[in-house]
Amino acid sequence: MKLFRLLLPVLMTSWLNFAYSSTPTTTPTTNTASANAAPADYKPVSGQAGKDVIWVPTPEGLIEKMLTAAKVSEKDKLFDLGAGDGIIAITAARKYGAQSVGIEYNPDMAQFARRKVAEAGMIDKVKIITGDIFQEDFSSATVVTLYLMPELNLKLRPTLLKMKPGTRVVSNSFTMGDWEPDETMSYQYWNAYFWMVPAQIEGAWVMTGLEGGPIRLNVSQSYQNIGGTLTLGEQTLPLLGAKLRGDELMFRFSTPDRKLHAFSGRLEGRRLTGNVVSDFMQKPVEITRP
Repeated sequence: MKLFRLLLPVLMTSWLNFAYSSTPTTTPTTNTASANAAPADYKPVSGQAGKDVIWVPTPEGLIEKMLTAAKVSEKDKLFDLGAGDGIIAITAARKYGAQSVGIEYNPDMAQFARRKVAEAGMIDKVKIITGDIFQEDFSSATVVTLYLMPELNLKLRPTLLKMKPGTRVVSNSFTMGDWEPDETMSYQYWNAYFWMVPAQIEGAWVMTGLEGGPIRLNVSQSYQNIGGTLTLGEQTLPLLGAKLRGDELMFRFSTPDRKLHAFSGRLEGRRLTGNVVSDFMQKPVEITRP
């Protein structure tokens, strides 16, 4: 069973590539619903080709896990890239209260999704766009969901990493290359992966607010994985237990008097503001670029 689950993404990729290469695609003409009206009896078929992918419906059980992992709420704006029948956008709005936008390249599929939105009574909360995910602007999203091919995930990755730190990303079946997921979830034979877009904090920083003068930091970063050193006077020590989650940073460090200090704070523009706790004392500090 475990072996099958591990092999499933590979098998799906091979099958989707084969199916896509042997099936014609469609081309949208506009983003308006009226111009792209699909036949009233149109119904998508699992395995049908799109622009770059094959449509396979995401099971409801996995959708629930994906949206739960992303902690979707009424405060969110969710974009579903490659929206298909619109079920993820509809579920995010109906069950979690989010404002949802689905981007779907196939005009017939997009119009089918709009009918599903109307049937669900979600017209005021869900919008389906007929468009190309590489051309449409989804930078306002707080949550991004997708079910694409591995190479498309990699193509989208630079765009996702430039989004606001803390933006949540969930992908059905496929990962983001060497950008390791923060969480993996499973439903039956399906896997999905969750990431939180990390702030870009690599490089030199200076902490002020503690006794003993400014403290110099040098931070190394690979996506959400960080490390580095801290220099106080002539002594350089490693950052301990450093963690980056969105725009929130935590680490510990020792001072020459062997006291252990813990920093927690948040990136605001070009500065980190937070507190250092040591010996039950808490002091506000600021970390800025030199």
